Amino acid sequence: MSQTLQHAKIVARRSNERGHADHGWLNTYHTFSFANYYDPQFQSFGSLRVLNEDRVAPNSGFPSHTHRNAEIFSYIISGELTHRDSMMDKGTSDTNKDHYYRIKRGDVQFTTGGSGISHSEHNEHDSEPVHFLQIWALPWKSGLTPRYHDLTVSDDKKRAGFVPIISPLKAGKIATVEEEQAAIPEVQGTIPVHADLVMGASIISNGTSATWMVGAGAVTSKSNRNVYVHLPMSSSGKSKVRLPDGTILGEGDGAFLTKVNEGDALAIESVGIAEAEVVVLDSA
Repeated sequence: MSQTLQHAKIVARRSNERGHADHGWLNTYHTFSFANYYDPQFQSFGSLRVLNEDRVAPNSGFPSHTHRNAEIFSYIISGELTHRDSMMDKGTSDTNKDHYYRIKRGDVQFTTGGSGISHSEHNEHDSEPVHFLQIWALPWKSGLTPRYHDLTVSDDKKRAGFVPIISPLKAGKIATVEEEQAAIPEVQGTIPVHADLVMGASIISNGTSATWMVGAGAVTSKSNRNVYVHLPMSSSGKSKVRLPDGTILGEGDGAFLTKVNEGDALAIESVGIAEAEVVVLDSA
């Protein structure tokens, strides 16, 4: 059972209140203002700028496009998404993941847009859609050297508790060229991000709980952190979770947690009829 964080403020963001667009090939929900959806109340949250829940139809996707000055990560829920950099044609492949990478369930691909990077993302499967979270964070400086990272986290590992996936670059804002190239994160085994942000995920069985430790022992800003909890639409509406104040989240729902500090224990209880996959984004 979740324990109350007396000092935390928790505000739900309901799925049906998000921005939504169905383009046929793309069915997308926006937690924050994005593309044609604009709401001045939902521009960003700490370092978190974009949280889109996307479904892309078979044999369709995003043509080559450029990103700048954003930290961008794709978290695959089901299906597969094929990444190619701007120098590669559709239908070609490469053993270098920076040029070509077919992302599947359990995979996270990360892009530092920095001074500018171009790529395409397509669902090249003939019959299955791809369902994924597209997440953007605001970096602590502009003009960074563009680069890619990737990580695979098994469902079994997530079922054992919250798994840190992304954590700040250990060298921080003053990283040298060599430290940028080394790309050592604060939390070993995670992807380094140019922001005071950590991301984790867990798959929580019905009737059990998992606990996220705010800050994951890896952040610079220790107090008044901004923690966003998201429950993807992954089990046909059968998963639900209970937050420490009793708030129930259904699939597609999220919640803003403020007035929390590094080391606070955020217990999340699965109360639906299916296990719940939960993503936490914890930033300054």
